[in-house]
This record gives sequence, C-alpha cells and structure tokens, in this order.
Amino acid sequence: MQTSSRSLLRPLLQARRRCLATAAPTASHGHAAPAAAAAPQRPVAAIPLSNIEAQWEMLSSAEKTSVAEQLEEIQKRDWKLLSSDEKKAAYYVAFGPHGLRRPIHQKGDGFKIFLGTAGAITAAGVLFFVIRHRSPPPPPSFSKEWQEAMNERAIEQKMNPITGISSEGYKGKGFVTSK
Repeated sequence: MQTSSRSLLRPLLQARRRCLATAAPTASHGHAAPAAAAAPQRPVAAIPLSNIEAQWEMLSSAEKTSVAEQLEEIQKRDWKLLSSDEKKAAYYVAFGPHGLRRPIHQKGDGFKIFLGTAGAITAAGVLFFVIRHRSPPPPPSFSKEWQEAMNERAIEQKMNPITGISSEGYKGKGFVTSK
C-alpha cells in the first residue's frame, strides 16, 4: 500500500520541486514561499493589441510577458496577413521606449541639467577666487624688475657665452618670463 501511494505522489513532489527550483528569488534570500509555490498560476487574459503604446505602462509584468508571447505567435504567420495594429504592437514591444530602451533623460530634464552645470561652474569659480584671495602673494623673484636684474647679472658674469644670453647677437628674453 505504501509503495503505491508513493508512486502516486512522486510526480506531484517532483513537479513541486521543479517549481521551487525555477521560481524567482523572493525577499527571503532566494527561498520561495511554500504557499506561493502551491498556488496555481492563473492564465492571463488576451490583451487587445490596438493602441498598445498607451496601455503598456499600466500592464503588469505577467501581462507584458503574455503580450510578448502573443506577438511572437502572431509574427510566425505571414506578415502580409497581419493587421496594422498587430505590426505596430510588434514594433512597439520590440523597439519601444521602455525597458532598456527607455530614454535616459525625461521631458524637462534639460533645464535641471543646465541648472546643475551652471551651479557647478559657479561653485568652481567661487572656490577659485577664494583660494586666490587667501593665498600668499607670489615671491619677489616673479616680478619683471627682478628678472631683468637677473639678465643683467648673467651678462656681467658672461653666463652661457656660446648660445645663451651672453652670446653675440642674442635676441631672446633671457630670464624674463612675466609680462
């Protein structure tokens, strides 16, 4: 008696194990709830394909999957026999602005991006002027008079007489780098 009841229950247990193994992970770290696995999946009603663009955002994920499967079956037929609504729905589901093809920027984001960029540039400018205002003055050797005096001293000492400041016909600025 026991072996016959086990043989009757075995397909049911295997089916339940298969459902648990292929079920989507839930919030409880990937373990499917027994009540959810035991609940039968209700078939999703056929959704009209006319104006699917307007309905798409309101559909549940199961309904979206059902529409995609329905369109896969429709597309297997001759495309000349498809209605224009079916062709439009197939195109929208395949290439519409949803899922991975959702636009990065929504309507009205351009102004927010502009304000953010202007704010970042303004903050950088303020930071630049605060740092310049609080920094110590440049050393005295950066002044033009100091650099001209360095040129005169280099000529007196005959520094670099072949190609440098002390050479014949030298036309460079020497040590003067400031304006």
